[in-house]
Amino acid sequence: MVSTLTRNRDIEQWDAEDVVAWEAGGKDVAKRNLIWSVIAEHVGFSVWSIWSVMVLFMPTEKYGIDAAGKFFLVAVPTLVGAALRIPYTVATAKFGGRNWTVFSALLLLIPTLLTLYFVNQPGTSYTTFLVVAAFAGFGGGNFASSMTNINAFYPQRLKGWALGLNAGGGNIGVPAVQLVGLAVLATLGNRYATVVCAVYLVLVALAGLGAALFMDNLRNQRADLSSMVTALKVPQSWAIAFLYIGTFGSFIGYSFAFGQVLQLSFKAGGDTAVQATLHAAQIAFLGPLLGSLARPYGGKLADRLGGSRITALTFGAMTVAAIVVAVASTLGDRSGGPTGAVLVALVIGFIGLFILSGLGNGAVTKIIPSVFDAKSKSLPLGHAERASWSQNTSGALIGFVGAVGALGGVAINLVLRSSYAATKSATTAFWVFMAFYVVCVAVTWAVFLRRPRPMNTAAAGDDVVDAAEALVRAAESTATASTVAPSVSARA
Repeated sequence: MVSTLTRNRDIEQWDAEDVVAWEAGGKDVAKRNLIWSVIAEHVGFSVWSIWSVMVLFMPTEKYGIDAAGKFFLVAVPTLVGAALRIPYTVATAKFGGRNWTVFSALLLLIPTLLTLYFVNQPGTSYTTFLVVAAFAGFGGGNFASSMTNINAFYPQRLKGWALGLNAGGGNIGVPAVQLVGLAVLATLGNRYATVVCAVYLVLVALAGLGAALFMDNLRNQRADLSSMVTALKVPQSWAIAFLYIGTFGSFIGYSFAFGQVLQLSFKAGGDTAVQATLHAAQIAFLGPLLGSLARPYGGKLADRLGGSRITALTFGAMTVAAIVVAVASTLGDRSGGPTGAVLVALVIGFIGLFILSGLGNGAVTKIIPSVFDAKSKSLPLGHAERASWSQNTSGALIGFVGAVGALGGVAINLVLRSSYAATKSATTAFWVFMAFYVVCVAVTWAVFLRRPRPMNTAAAGDDVVDAAEALVRAAESTATASTVAPSVSARA
């Protein structure tokens, strides 16, 4: 598996599917890289979402930024992070996983320092705050490079768990920064947002140092733009990207918005501005935390039962949770603000959305390597070449899917902004989200679960459709991929 490990921590050849080499030490190398990948991605997510915490330190009366303006402010780093995920995916293969992790981690010093300097200056223009928040998008790109790198380190049979653990550990960066913000708010008050930034300056430096000392570069990794183009020629890739909007887009969008929604709800229920901020901060971290912890188990369930099955069940449950939130918000509007049981229902519904989005994230991510592993069986290549093709195309698609999925987070904040701007309430937005989850259930069934048509059709186009659907079924279970793949090869 590891033919050469140089002083620069370059591994020239890596074959995660070599069981003997994996048990002889390869799994320890993969685990070490996974640990530091998680740490670096974790800090990246914290910096990416730092403005969801900063806005809690920025009372409208002092900064002149209303609820709609704050939703747009936290949407900006989401958009930038989404755009950066495609080049970050390519950079990992070009420069090496270790080298890029070090560079991308230290790059986070820029948004952290800018935030530290500007956040306590109420006279700063809104445009300047938007620019500063945009730099936090650097943290969003880290997900794509980290996932692409870890995808290359682990064998197909373990990818669901490894990718789920990597992503989940990174996702926990969102509640972590919110907990730091809560601690500062509770002990020092809302004038000390710079303390949050100072904490992350230290953590960014530690992440970069750890990556430099303990990670490796895989020199036979080739998840470049050509691999991405190849991946996007597979029709199921676009369906996966759409579904990831519903899972990861929901997770990151709600993570950025939950604190503000709670703050506005508590204030409408009678809290003072200071009380509403503190109460919101005490609850807001729970959703992203539970969603992050659920993600590896979504991948593990997908390893056992199939990614599309878990995905369909997840979106069905998310539809129900969204209805709970929408109904609670509607009742709150009618009573002049959510209080008592209505507020409890709102919070429970939101927590449910977080947990389910985490499970869905793991399930959708698992579909990616499974699809390309099954597809590789139809290629006229040797074992090593097929494994390399599967690894490179799935790694490249993870970056693309991550970018598209993050746009869902932008959409959530923009829909919430529009809802508050038009009605002073989020109720309309919640009904929109519910309808979207219904569409996601339909797409999952139509593309990944629907039974194929008989093969006796005379139309060549139908042969292609049948082959594609057989491919999807082959991707459903890693345990059965080896038996399903020959029929895919015969029909593709």
